[in-house]
Order: sequence, then C-alpha cells, then structure tokens
Amino acid sequence: MADIRLNKYIAESGIASRRGAERFILAGKVKINGQVVSDLSTQVNSGDKVQVDGKLIKPIETKVYFMLNKPVGYVSTSKVSRETGESVLKLIDYPDRLYPVGRLDRESSGLIILTNDGDLALKLTHPRYEKEKEYEVTVNKKISQYLINGFKFGVKLTEGQTQPAKFRKLGDKKFIVILKEGKNRQIRRVCQEFDIEVIKLHRTRVGKLKLGDLKSGKYKQVQIEDIK
Repeated sequence: MADIRLNKYIAESGIASRRGAERFILAGKVKINGQVVSDLSTQVNSGDKVQVDGKLIKPIETKVYFMLNKPVGYVSTSKVSRETGESVLKLIDYPDRLYPVGRLDRESSGLIILTNDGDLALKLTHPRYEKEKEYEVTVNKKISQYLINGFKFGVKLTEGQTQPAKFRKLGDKKFIVILKEGKNRQIRRVCQEFDIEVIKLHRTRVGKLKLGDLKSGKYKQVQIEDIK
C-alpha cells in the first residue's frame, strides 16, 4: 500500500467519512502503532497498525451503496437515544458497518444513501463538490415572492449566507428546491426567516440518483455509477 493520509485511511475502513475521521483524530481516539496521533496531515505507511477507539482497522476492499426512502421518525445518524428516535441503519439488513451520507432530519423523509465508502461521503456532502440535492416541500402558508427570493439569492443564517438555490413553485403551498450545500435544517430555517413553517419535506434526488417509486422504509443496493 502506498502512503495514504490518515483521514482517508479511516474513511476507506468504513468507520466514518473523512470529516468524521478528522473528528476522531482531533479527539485523540486514533493510534498508529500504539501511539496517539492528533496531526491531521499524518500519513499511514504500509505495515502500520491503525486503531480507532481501540479497534484495529484496515481499508475495506468491497464497497457497497444503498439508497433508502427514509420515513419520518428516523434519524440519519448511527448515534441515537430515547429522545432522538431510531436510526435509519435499523432499516437496512446488512451485516457490516454502514453510515448515512448527509443530513435528513427526523421530521423529513426521502432519499438517503448508506455506504461504507468514506470518499463518496465526502464528495456528496462537501459544498466544494456542488452535488445537487432536490426536495419537495409543503408549507403552511401561501408562498410569497420574498420566500422565493430568499432561496434564489440566499439568506443570512447564524453560520453564514446560504448559497443560491433553484426554486420551482408547484402550487400555493408546495414547491421544489434544489440545494448544493447542506446547512443544518437549512430549508426549514430559511422558511422560518419569512414566518413560514414546513409541513412536509421530502428529498427526491441526490446528484443524479433519483428516489423514483421506492416505497417508504424500503431500500435497494445501487452501484457507484448510479450516484456519481
């Protein structure tokens, strides 16, 4: 094996995305050959033994990809509690570790990808790759031009200005919005800026992968070519 950056090595081992791997490193949970490593630029060499949380890891040779139609009430994380509810991982019958790609909050439904491919996770979630995510949204009030402009030109949230989004009105209270970023609960928060509440939020597409007629709570395996 050629030298490989530590966060990529962890991601290719199916533990987390590259950004998730960086959090493990900074938290002091990663060891190489028995020594704690906290430098994000560290390279892993052939023969090195890497541990995360005391568990020896190595890159996965077979990478898998699933698309799931997430029902309302499930969370897109592996960490759950009585307050958060069940993880989407409970809906997938797969013996080895997977993790959800990107956010889809408990009250939202629709397409979510689960994989052990950390590289793909980065490319689907990091804004610099500009992967489109399409949503159908129903709100409690008539759509105003102010709301349309808010999505099309961006609004200022606490973590910064949102990027311009594509917007298509489907009715007085229903629209499609296409984002290239994924700030936490972004669509709901943009609507709140205009005193509008989201009643239903359903993701129908990630990149070129479309949810299609996949029923709620069901999943199917897809190929990397279907996503990239």
